[in-house]
Amino acid sequence: MIPISGVYEVVARVSDLARAEAFYCDVLGLEVGLRAPGRPMLFLRVAGDAGMVVLQEDSGEWPTQHFAFHVEESQLDRAVEELRGKGVEVQGPVVRDWMPAKSAYSSDPDGHQLEFCAPLATHKG
Repeated sequence: MIPISGVYEVVARVSDLARAEAFYCDVLGLEVGLRAPGRPMLFLRVAGDAGMVVLQEDSGEWPTQHFAFHVEESQLDRAVEELRGKGVEVQGPVVRDWMPAKSAYSSDPDGHQLEFCAPLATHKG
């Protein structure tokens, strides 16, 4: 078996790179890692070096995706309040006993579903 220990990078197609950058940086707090010269791509750092979200501008048609961002359980309610304070519609939080985790959900400007997932220390079911 391959010893995979996590996911380091995901690519999301977006219709407007500047609009997506504003959302992911100004609203979610991700940091620019690299602007790809000559390419419609932006590499954003998640929590320093924890991973990357790459935004790729594409005017074509593509399905929306789901991304789950890890949030500490003690910070999830504050994150939800902050998102709502910035005008972002948020559903939850809800507890998913099978994971076990507490999650809240929203969408980015292109309709990608975003999950803010706080793994629970113990199973509460």
